[in-house]
Amino acid sequence: MPDMAIFYWNNARPASGLVILALFLAAIQVQAMISIVICSADPTELSKVSENIRHTVGVPHEIIAIDNRRASRGICDVYNEGANMAKFDLVCFMHEDIEIRTENWGSVISEIFGRDPQIGIVGVAGGGYKSLAPAGWYQLEFHSEERSYQNVLQGYKYNEKKELHAYHNPRNERLSRVVCVDGLWFCTRRDIALRFPFDGKVLTGFHGYDLDFCLNVFPHYKIMVTYDVLMKHASEGNFNKQWLDHILKLHKKWSYALPLTTSVMRGNEMYDIEKRSFKVLIEQMMRWKYSYWQIQTMLWHSAKTQQMPTKVVFKGFLHLLKLYLHILPFPDEQRT
Repeated sequence: MPDMAIFYWNNARPASGLVILALFLAAIQVQAMISIVICSADPTELSKVSENIRHTVGVPHEIIAIDNRRASRGICDVYNEGANMAKFDLVCFMHEDIEIRTENWGSVISEIFGRDPQIGIVGVAGGGYKSLAPAGWYQLEFHSEERSYQNVLQGYKYNEKKELHAYHNPRNERLSRVVCVDGLWFCTRRDIALRFPFDGKVLTGFHGYDLDFCLNVFPHYKIMVTYDVLMKHASEGNFNKQWLDHILKLHKKWSYALPLTTSVMRGNEMYDIEKRSFKVLIEQMMRWKYSYWQIQTMLWHSAKTQQMPTKVVFKGFLHLLKLYLHILPFPDEQRT
Protein backbone atom coordinates (compact mmCIF):
# COMPACT_ATOMS: atom_id res chain seq x y z
CA MET A 1 0.00 0.00 0.00
CA PRO A 2 1.28 3.50 -0.72
CA ASP A 3 2.68 5.10 2.46
CA MET A 4 1.08 8.46 1.65
CA ALA A 5 -2.38 6.94 1.49
CA ILE A 6 -1.89 5.25 4.89
CA PHE A 7 -0.66 8.51 6.41
CA TYR A 8 -3.69 10.48 5.31
CA TRP A 9 -6.08 7.76 6.40
CA ASN A 10 -4.62 7.67 9.92
CA ASN A 11 -4.80 11.47 10.25
CA ALA A 12 -8.17 12.11 8.60
CA ARG A 13 -11.15 13.56 10.39
CA PRO A 14 -14.18 11.21 10.53
CA ALA A 15 -16.24 13.45 8.27
CA SER A 16 -13.67 13.11 5.47
CA GLY A 17 -13.31 9.33 5.69
CA LEU A 18 -15.20 8.53 2.48
CA VAL A 19 -13.15 11.05 0.52
CA ILE A 20 -9.89 9.65 1.84
CA LEU A 21 -11.06 6.10 1.14
CA ALA A 22 -11.74 7.07 -2.48
CA LEU A 23 -8.28 8.63 -2.75
CA PHE A 24 -6.76 5.55 -1.17
CA LEU A 25 -8.43 3.20 -3.65
CA ALA A 26 -7.42 5.44 -6.54
CA ALA A 27 -3.82 5.43 -5.32
CA ILE A 28 -3.80 1.64 -5.27
CA GLN A 29 -5.06 1.52 -8.85
CA VAL A 30 -2.45 4.00 -10.10
CA GLN A 31 0.41 2.60 -8.02
CA ALA A 32 0.52 -0.76 -9.76
CA MET A 33 3.22 -3.24 -8.84
CA ILE A 34 5.43 -5.16 -11.23
CA SER A 35 7.24 -8.49 -11.02
CA ILE A 36 10.41 -8.51 -13.13
CA VAL A 37 11.71 -11.91 -14.25
CA ILE A 38 15.31 -12.32 -15.41
CA CYS A 39 17.05 -15.49 -16.60
CA SER A 40 20.56 -14.80 -15.33
CA ALA A 41 23.88 -16.17 -16.55
CA ASP A 42 26.21 -13.36 -15.44
CA PRO A 43 26.24 -12.04 -11.83
CA THR A 44 27.94 -8.80 -12.89
CA GLU A 45 25.30 -8.04 -15.53
CA LEU A 46 22.55 -8.99 -13.09
CA SER A 47 23.90 -6.61 -10.45
CA LYS A 48 24.03 -3.76 -12.97
CA VAL A 49 20.55 -4.31 -14.37
CA SER A 50 19.03 -4.76 -10.89
CA GLU A 51 20.46 -1.41 -9.80
CA ASN A 52 19.21 0.17 -13.01
CA ILE A 53 15.70 -1.19 -12.40
CA ARG A 54 15.62 0.11 -8.83
CA HIS A 55 16.56 3.60 -10.02
CA THR A 56 14.15 3.77 -12.97
CA VAL A 57 11.04 1.64 -12.43
CA GLY A 58 9.33 4.15 -10.14
CA VAL A 59 6.71 1.75 -8.71
CA PRO A 60 6.74 -1.03 -6.11
CA HIS A 61 8.34 -4.07 -7.69
CA GLU A 62 10.13 -7.35 -7.17
CA ILE A 63 13.05 -8.74 -9.15
CA ILE A 64 12.87 -12.49 -9.68
CA ALA A 65 16.37 -13.34 -10.88
CA ILE A 66 16.83 -17.04 -11.56
CA ASP A 67 20.45 -18.18 -11.71
CA ASN A 68 20.76 -20.39 -14.78
CA ARG A 69 24.56 -20.70 -14.94
CA ARG A 70 24.80 -24.30 -13.79
CA ALA A 71 21.36 -25.68 -14.54
CA SER A 72 21.50 -24.38 -18.13
CA ARG A 73 17.78 -24.85 -18.56
CA GLY A 74 15.99 -23.41 -21.56
CA ILE A 75 14.64 -19.91 -21.11
CA CYS A 76 11.04 -21.16 -21.42
CA ASP A 77 11.34 -23.26 -18.26
CA VAL A 78 13.04 -20.41 -16.41
CA TYR A 79 10.38 -17.89 -17.42
CA ASN A 80 7.58 -20.25 -16.44
CA GLU A 81 9.18 -20.67 -13.02
CA GLY A 82 9.44 -16.90 -12.68
CA ALA A 83 5.81 -16.36 -13.68
CA ASN A 84 4.68 -18.84 -11.04
CA MET A 85 6.79 -17.08 -8.40
CA ALA A 86 5.47 -13.61 -9.32
CA LYS A 87 3.37 -11.86 -6.68
CA PHE A 88 2.10 -8.94 -8.74
CA ASP A 89 -0.44 -8.56 -11.53
CA LEU A 90 2.03 -7.29 -14.14
CA VAL A 91 5.06 -9.37 -15.10
CA CYS A 92 8.01 -8.09 -17.10
CA PHE A 93 10.40 -10.55 -18.77
CA MET A 94 13.75 -9.05 -19.70
CA HIS A 95 17.34 -9.81 -20.65
CA GLU A 96 20.04 -8.87 -18.16
CA ASP A 97 22.19 -6.97 -20.71
CA ILE A 98 19.76 -4.04 -20.73
CA GLU A 99 19.99 -0.49 -19.40
CA ILE A 100 16.62 1.28 -19.16
CA ARG A 101 16.89 5.02 -19.77
CA THR A 102 13.27 6.06 -19.09
CA GLU A 103 12.46 7.24 -15.58
CA ASN A 104 9.29 5.89 -13.94
CA TRP A 105 8.73 3.36 -16.72
CA GLY A 106 6.70 1.18 -14.37
CA SER A 107 3.97 3.82 -14.27
CA VAL A 108 4.04 4.09 -18.07
CA ILE A 109 3.46 0.35 -18.44
CA SER A 110 0.84 0.25 -15.69
CA GLU A 111 -1.10 3.04 -17.37
CA ILE A 112 -1.05 1.22 -20.74
CA PHE A 113 -2.44 -2.00 -19.28
CA GLY A 114 -4.90 -0.12 -17.08
CA ARG A 115 -6.32 1.82 -20.01
CA ASP A 116 -7.34 -1.21 -22.09
CA PRO A 117 -8.10 -4.65 -20.61
CA GLN A 118 -7.67 -6.17 -24.09
CA ILE A 119 -3.95 -5.37 -24.15
CA GLY A 120 -2.07 -8.57 -23.35
CA ILE A 121 1.58 -7.86 -24.19
CA VAL A 122 3.63 -4.66 -24.40
CA GLY A 123 7.15 -4.55 -25.83
CA VAL A 124 9.57 -1.98 -27.26
CA ALA A 125 10.19 -3.66 -30.62
CA GLY A 126 8.00 -5.80 -32.83
CA GLY A 127 6.71 -6.61 -36.28
CA GLY A 128 3.44 -6.11 -38.09
CA TYR A 129 3.78 -9.28 -40.19
CA LYS A 130 4.67 -12.83 -39.16
CA SER A 131 5.44 -14.88 -42.20
CA LEU A 132 4.52 -18.44 -43.03
CA ALA A 133 8.12 -18.93 -44.13
CA PRO A 134 10.25 -19.57 -41.02
CA ALA A 135 11.78 -16.29 -39.85
CA GLY A 136 12.02 -13.96 -36.88
CA TRP A 137 9.66 -11.07 -36.10
CA TYR A 138 11.59 -8.70 -38.38
CA GLN A 139 10.50 -9.77 -41.84
CA LEU A 140 12.96 -8.37 -44.38
CA GLU A 141 10.88 -9.54 -47.34
CA PHE A 142 7.90 -7.48 -46.17
CA HIS A 143 8.66 -4.35 -48.20
CA SER A 144 6.57 -1.97 -46.12
CA GLU A 145 7.08 0.78 -43.55
CA GLU A 146 4.96 -1.39 -41.25
CA ARG A 147 7.60 -4.12 -41.21
CA SER A 148 8.88 -2.96 -37.82
CA TYR A 149 7.89 -0.81 -34.87
CA GLN A 150 10.60 -0.06 -32.34
CA ASN A 151 12.36 2.34 -30.01
CA VAL A 152 15.62 0.77 -28.83
CA LEU A 153 19.23 1.86 -28.42
CA GLN A 154 20.89 -1.09 -30.13
CA GLY A 155 24.41 -2.10 -29.14
CA TYR A 156 26.50 -4.64 -31.02
CA LYS A 157 28.30 -7.61 -29.51
CA TYR A 158 28.94 -9.72 -32.60
CA ASN A 159 29.66 -6.91 -35.09
CA GLU A 160 31.96 -3.91 -34.92
CA LYS A 161 29.25 -1.30 -35.27
CA LYS A 162 28.43 1.85 -33.35
CA GLU A 163 25.38 2.04 -31.12
CA LEU A 164 22.25 2.73 -33.15
CA HIS A 165 19.01 4.37 -32.04
CA ALA A 166 16.52 2.10 -33.80
CA TYR A 167 13.42 4.27 -33.81
CA HIS A 168 10.72 3.35 -36.28
CA ASN A 169 7.17 4.59 -35.79
CA PRO A 170 5.53 4.40 -39.24
CA ARG A 171 2.09 5.49 -38.03
CA ASN A 172 3.36 8.25 -35.73
CA GLU A 173 1.51 6.93 -32.68
CA ARG A 174 2.26 6.23 -29.02
CA LEU A 175 1.19 2.58 -29.22
CA SER A 176 1.35 0.33 -32.27
CA ARG A 177 -0.45 -2.98 -32.64
CA VAL A 178 1.81 -5.80 -33.84
CA VAL A 179 1.84 -9.57 -34.24
CA CYS A 180 5.00 -10.31 -32.26
CA VAL A 181 7.45 -8.44 -30.03
CA ASP A 182 11.15 -8.94 -29.45
CA GLY A 183 12.09 -10.89 -26.34
CA LEU A 184 14.71 -8.43 -25.09
CA TRP A 185 11.99 -6.88 -22.88
CA PHE A 186 8.23 -7.29 -22.73
CA CYS A 187 5.49 -7.11 -20.13
CA THR A 188 2.26 -9.02 -19.75
CA ARG A 189 -0.44 -9.70 -17.20
CA ARG A 190 0.37 -12.45 -14.72
CA ASP A 191 -2.84 -14.32 -15.50
CA ILE A 192 -1.89 -14.35 -19.20
CA ALA A 193 1.60 -15.68 -18.45
CA LEU A 194 0.04 -18.50 -16.44
CA ARG A 195 -2.72 -19.21 -18.97
CA PHE A 196 -0.29 -19.31 -21.92
CA PRO A 197 2.97 -20.74 -20.53
CA PHE A 198 6.19 -20.72 -22.53
CA ASP A 199 6.64 -23.97 -24.44
CA GLY A 200 9.72 -25.62 -22.95
CA LYS A 201 8.96 -28.93 -24.66
CA VAL A 202 9.32 -27.57 -28.19
CA LEU A 203 11.82 -24.77 -27.46
CA THR A 204 14.54 -26.13 -25.19
CA GLY A 205 17.13 -23.40 -25.75
CA PHE A 206 17.13 -19.61 -25.86
CA HIS A 207 15.50 -18.78 -29.20
CA GLY A 208 11.93 -18.46 -30.44
CA TYR A 209 10.28 -18.17 -27.02
CA ASP A 210 9.12 -14.60 -27.69
CA LEU A 211 7.49 -15.49 -31.01
CA ASP A 212 5.84 -18.58 -29.55
CA PHE A 213 4.40 -16.67 -26.60
CA CYS A 214 3.05 -13.93 -28.86
CA LEU A 215 1.50 -16.39 -31.33
CA ASN A 216 -0.25 -18.04 -28.39
CA VAL A 217 -1.61 -14.75 -27.07
CA PHE A 218 -2.36 -13.00 -30.40
CA PRO A 219 -5.84 -14.56 -31.02
CA HIS A 220 -7.03 -13.46 -27.57
CA TYR A 221 -5.38 -10.12 -26.74
CA LYS A 222 -3.76 -7.12 -28.38
CA ILE A 223 0.02 -7.09 -28.65
CA MET A 224 1.50 -3.61 -28.60
CA VAL A 225 4.78 -1.72 -29.01
CA THR A 226 5.26 1.40 -26.89
CA TYR A 227 7.60 4.25 -27.85
CA ASP A 228 7.47 5.79 -24.36
CA VAL A 229 10.05 3.45 -22.80
CA LEU A 230 13.63 3.65 -24.05
CA MET A 231 16.40 1.20 -23.22
CA LYS A 232 19.81 0.15 -24.45
CA HIS A 233 20.32 -3.47 -25.43
CA ALA A 234 23.96 -4.53 -25.44
CA SER A 235 23.58 -7.37 -27.96
CA GLU A 236 21.97 -7.61 -31.37
CA GLY A 237 21.48 -11.36 -31.08
CA ASN A 238 23.22 -14.13 -32.97
CA PHE A 239 21.20 -15.29 -35.96
CA ASN A 240 22.95 -18.53 -36.84
CA LYS A 241 22.09 -22.15 -37.57
CA GLN A 242 21.25 -22.82 -33.92
CA TRP A 243 18.77 -19.95 -34.01
CA LEU A 244 17.21 -21.28 -37.23
CA ASP A 245 16.90 -24.78 -35.75
CA HIS A 246 14.64 -23.34 -33.05
CA ILE A 247 12.68 -21.26 -35.56
CA LEU A 248 12.02 -24.39 -37.64
CA LYS A 249 10.61 -26.14 -34.56
CA LEU A 250 8.47 -23.11 -33.85
CA HIS A 251 7.08 -23.09 -37.38
CA LYS A 252 6.33 -26.79 -37.34
CA LYS A 253 4.04 -25.99 -34.40
CA TRP A 254 2.44 -22.81 -35.78
CA SER A 255 2.45 -23.10 -39.59
CA TYR A 256 -1.29 -23.84 -39.69
CA ALA A 257 -2.00 -20.36 -38.24
CA LEU A 258 0.46 -18.37 -40.36
CA PRO A 259 0.89 -15.87 -41.86
CA LEU A 260 -0.52 -13.24 -39.51
CA THR A 261 -0.57 -9.49 -39.97
CA THR A 262 -1.79 -6.26 -38.42
CA SER A 263 -1.15 -4.46 -41.70
CA VAL A 264 -3.51 -4.07 -44.63
CA MET A 265 -2.50 -6.45 -47.45
CA ARG A 266 -3.26 -5.34 -50.99
CA GLY A 267 -3.67 -7.58 -54.02
CA ASN A 268 -1.02 -10.31 -54.15
CA GLU A 269 1.19 -8.65 -51.53
CA MET A 270 1.04 -11.53 -49.06
CA TYR A 271 1.79 -14.10 -51.77
CA ASP A 272 4.76 -12.04 -52.99
CA ILE A 273 6.15 -11.68 -49.46
CA GLU A 274 6.00 -15.42 -48.89
CA LYS A 275 7.43 -16.27 -52.30
CA ARG A 276 10.46 -14.04 -51.66
CA SER A 277 10.79 -15.33 -48.10
CA PHE A 278 10.81 -19.02 -49.03
CA LYS A 279 13.34 -18.39 -51.77
CA VAL A 280 15.73 -16.57 -49.43
CA LEU A 281 15.25 -19.17 -46.68
CA ILE A 282 15.90 -22.15 -48.96
CA GLU A 283 19.13 -20.61 -50.19
CA GLN A 284 20.25 -19.80 -46.64
CA MET A 285 19.50 -23.33 -45.47
CA MET A 286 21.63 -24.67 -48.30
CA ARG A 287 24.51 -22.38 -47.27
CA TRP A 288 24.24 -23.69 -43.73
CA LYS A 289 24.40 -27.28 -45.01
CA TYR A 290 20.86 -28.39 -44.29
CA SER A 291 20.09 -31.50 -46.30
CA TYR A 292 17.62 -31.65 -49.16
CA TRP A 293 15.26 -33.66 -46.94
CA GLN A 294 15.46 -31.16 -44.08
CA ILE A 295 14.53 -28.34 -46.42
CA GLN A 296 11.78 -30.40 -47.98
CA THR A 297 10.41 -31.19 -44.50
CA MET A 298 10.29 -27.47 -43.71
CA LEU A 299 8.20 -26.94 -46.84
CA TRP A 300 5.85 -29.81 -46.04
CA HIS A 301 5.20 -28.34 -42.59
CA SER A 302 4.53 -24.95 -44.19
CA ALA A 303 1.91 -26.54 -46.45
CA LYS A 304 -0.28 -26.99 -43.35
CA THR A 305 -1.24 -23.32 -43.50
CA GLN A 306 -4.94 -22.54 -43.22
CA GLN A 307 -4.44 -18.83 -43.91
CA MET A 308 -3.50 -18.78 -47.59
CA PRO A 309 -3.34 -21.03 -50.67
CA THR A 310 -0.46 -23.52 -50.58
CA LYS A 311 0.58 -22.62 -54.11
CA VAL A 312 3.38 -20.48 -52.68
CA VAL A 313 4.81 -23.49 -50.81
CA PHE A 314 4.94 -25.57 -53.96
CA LYS A 315 6.73 -22.69 -55.65
CA GLY A 316 9.29 -23.19 -52.90
CA PHE A 317 9.54 -26.91 -53.71
CA LEU A 318 10.15 -26.03 -57.35
CA HIS A 319 12.89 -23.53 -56.45
CA LEU A 320 14.60 -26.11 -54.23
CA LEU A 321 14.48 -28.75 -56.95
CA LYS A 322 15.92 -26.41 -59.58
CA LEU A 323 18.82 -25.50 -57.29
CA TYR A 324 19.66 -29.13 -56.51
CA LEU A 325 19.44 -30.17 -60.15
CA HIS A 326 21.60 -27.16 -61.11
CA ILE A 327 18.87 -25.87 -63.39
CA LEU A 328 19.35 -22.58 -61.54
CA PRO A 329 22.80 -21.30 -60.57
CA PHE A 330 23.22 -21.02 -56.82
CA PRO A 331 23.46 -17.29 -55.96
CA ASP A 332 26.44 -15.63 -54.25
CA GLU A 333 28.64 -18.71 -53.94
CA GLN A 334 29.19 -22.22 -55.23
CA ARG A 335 27.49 -25.00 -53.28
CA THR A 336 29.86 -27.80 -52.30
